[in-house]
Amino acid sequence: MEIRIGNKYRLGRKIGSGSFAVNVITNEEVAVKLESIKSRHPQLEYEGRVYRALAGGVGIPFVRFFGVERDYNSLVIDLLGPSLEDLFNYCNRKFSLKTVLLLADQLLSRIEYIHSKSFIHRDIKPDNFLMGLGRRTNLVHVIDFGLAKRFRDPRTNIHIPYREHKNLTGTARYASINTHLGIEQSRRDDLESLGYVLMYFLRGSLPWQGLRAANKKVKYDCIMEKKMSTTTENLCRGFPPEFHTYINYTRSLRFDDKPDYAYLKRLFRDLFVRTGLRYDYIFDWTVFKRDKLTNSGQPAQKQLPEEVQNIQNSNPQQNYFSNTEIQKERMNNVAPQSSYQKIAHKIPPGPNQTRVPISGLGLSLGMGSAQPQAQGPISTSLGQQQQDYGAIPPSSHHQAYNMNNQTRQQYANNNVHMIPQADNGGANQDNLKQQNAQMNPSYIRKPYLPEDLQPGSNAYNPYNEH
Repeated sequence: MEIRIGNKYRLGRKIGSGSFAVNVITNEEVAVKLESIKSRHPQLEYEGRVYRALAGGVGIPFVRFFGVERDYNSLVIDLLGPSLEDLFNYCNRKFSLKTVLLLADQLLSRIEYIHSKSFIHRDIKPDNFLMGLGRRTNLVHVIDFGLAKRFRDPRTNIHIPYREHKNLTGTARYASINTHLGIEQSRRDDLESLGYVLMYFLRGSLPWQGLRAANKKVKYDCIMEKKMSTTTENLCRGFPPEFHTYINYTRSLRFDDKPDYAYLKRLFRDLFVRTGLRYDYIFDWTVFKRDKLTNSGQPAQKQLPEEVQNIQNSNPQQNYFSNTEIQKERMNNVAPQSSYQKIAHKIPPGPNQTRVPISGLGLSLGMGSAQPQAQGPISTSLGQQQQDYGAIPPSSHHQAYNMNNQTRQQYANNNVHMIPQADNGGANQDNLKQQNAQMNPSYIRKPYLPEDLQPGSNAYNPYNEH
């Protein structure tokens, strides 16, 4: 029997952790997330409200419909490509430095935008970042806002109060140390989790993976102890010092500090320049797919449901916003184009541009495929220009913020110094960076736009974000 959502979307088979459907009017494919109305902790309606609050942001899926169909809450959003976890597995569980830096720039921008709307995500992990389809094949999207929370009142800008004895919310593998300690999450925790995601991509695994315990509580305690006893030097050994600096910076933030996102992005952009990499949007999975085709002479497809293969074999240039009304609403929510964006379509593509559609990778599409080893969410509770500075050496951090080689009790005691006195917008971090910039003037760089980035490319350009 044919099932329709909102009398408009014909439900298909399950893909990833959701399903897909087809708009019976425009014939476009969309993603559908279903939740039983009898669920003990319903969160889909709340997640839909968060999506709408974030609407218009780069890399934020567009909500087409929310309602109740039969015995299920239904959320219909844009259909997206494979998750970063899918692609990580596709590339034999290792990403190159180039791919990690290309991703880091976009991931930081997504988190910055979410924070600018007064939300924190609270479940930063590879499964919750998906690549787009068609013209957005190089664009990272963020999904799954069921655990998101407002960290401040959007009208008064008053930050939520510091609290302790909170249950662990999110995924233990990527959770911040403060989250393990039961401290209320804030912006710093999203960024620390991102640091663990980046090291996961570079290393292939994290030191606290694969621990065995009698039950979940004991396992989470083991993960916390291992995470606290692993110094950032050991965690980042063998990789550029910028990753060590990034994690130290996120751990140095006080509860209500506003992170310096521009500084963090500049860390990785400067590393990109220094290592001589090319900003050509050729990710590892693009090269991996091309090598497979070259060596075998034919694509190596995994066995997938017929509906998914049909989506993958669709025209990569198909406009997934073909519905006129949806397209108009989408365009009204998009930030104004910069002068660079306005002239981009007039300039022919450069010789260095290569685009291979993700839809040909032979991967499951949709709202993110759950991996057997991935840990699911534990809880169900619901531009001001800044000056660019260089890296902060570990010795510049306040002793109270350096948690490496400390016991759990020592770290908890030292964390008292992080209780906010006033929201100074991260002034203490600015002072540290100013001192460091004076000591290391060679670190100060002018804003950089890669010369090899051709304005005429259809590929997504993170430097155009507003």
